[in-house]
Amino acid sequence: MKLYSVKGNKLNSVSGRDFKLEKDIQNIVENNLENLFNLQFIKSELTIKNFRVDTLAFDPENRSFIIIEYKKSRNYSVIDQGYTYMSLLLNNKSDFILEYNENCGGQLKRDDVDWSQSKVIFISPNFTDYQKHSVNFKDVPFELWEIKQYENNLIGFVQHKTSSDESIATSILGQEENIVRSVSKEVRLNKEEDHINHKKVTESTKQLYADIKERILNIGPDIEILPRKMYIGYKRKSNFFSIYIGKNELWCWINLKKGDLDDPKGICRDVSNIGHYGPGDYDLTIKTDSDLDYIMFLINQSYKNQD
Repeated sequence: MKLYSVKGNKLNSVSGRDFKLEKDIQNIVENNLENLFNLQFIKSELTIKNFRVDTLAFDPENRSFIIIEYKKSRNYSVIDQGYTYMSLLLNNKSDFILEYNENCGGQLKRDDVDWSQSKVIFISPNFTDYQKHSVNFKDVPFELWEIKQYENNLIGFVQHKTSSDESIATSILGQEENIVRSVSKEVRLNKEEDHINHKKVTESTKQLYADIKERILNIGPDIEILPRKMYIGYKRKSNFFSIYIGKNELWCWINLKKGDLDDPKGICRDVSNIGHYGPGDYDLTIKTDSDLDYIMFLINQSYKNQD
């Protein structure tokens, strides 16, 4: 990532700065976990079964544990370390629940956690082409994030996203095969196409989703699609709108607190005291494209609420 400052019509390059220690990266991330990843901090430097976890975090939206590892050097295997940490997590669930309850004052139980949404996040100033290629599979439960430091106290984050339709289970042989297959049985990565191409979804519903998706992405340049286990989220700083694709309709949630939504037509339902999938206190059902202009008026309120 190369940054420039603008003075008049001229671009001036912003110089990069090296991180002296991995701990410097760790401090930045841990102090900004909610802002960066919408995660809850649990503990630093956690040791379980002779393995040390740099940062343990919890994803409140997905009810899952997240392990974060920081790297300054390049001489390590993302695959080996990633699956080792995933295996550590899945084989020692009670230890991780205990850490959450002791450090966060919670009463979390094993069944409260969605272990299928567990993942490892690697954060480094640089990843090699080999490291990036090694995780280019559709079902690897890892994320690679590059962090860059610049003058004037600027920090940049870039995620390397996978683009392959291949499964890692068909590519790993030898000693690593058992651990990969063991983790893959319990952990599932969510894909937008899995929601769209479900055999029960009608073609008209798929088109309706495509129409509203196009409108949402046109709201602003900073929107990210985050497929979850039960819905597809649209994120700015956090999810501002979520969609579950049903057979003949879209079930949607607007991420605003009760009383914060201006809904003159009254098409949204207050679900603040009702169990529901997506974040927010309002839901609505969309069956046709006849009222999409008004629905976008509602969605825009949630998007702008994250300014």
